[in-house]
Amino acid sequence: MAAPPLLTPGQALALWHSVMVTSLNRALPDLTARQFALLLHVYQAAPPHTVRGLAALLNISKPAVTRALDRLEALEFLRRKTDEADRRSVLVQRTVKGSVFLREFADLAAEAARTLEG
Repeated sequence: MAAPPLLTPGQALALWHSVMVTSLNRALPDLTARQFALLLHVYQAAPPHTVRGLAALLNISKPAVTRALDRLEALEFLRRKTDEADRRSVLVQRTVKGSVFLREFADLAAEAARTLEG
């Protein structure tokens, strides 16, 4: 099976623009790049996820992770829980609402990609 064709830089930007505009038009929550990167990592990488680990992975401070988590937790896309094995550590967990949001966002991206192909 042949590899799918790669997007040109212009196509990649057009795809990103289309997805972002559509998400705004559908009144999806407006996330910062930091919040979105954190959310995607938690959903795409195997758990467990900790504040400390996310800060190291994303190369940002723990307070920056905490601020992003505050917003994502308010939206009910993620939740924090004290790690019972190490009470100093905070685990970051997925939620159903976060899964639904990312699925809808992925559907927008897939539709935008099909539009580029056509």
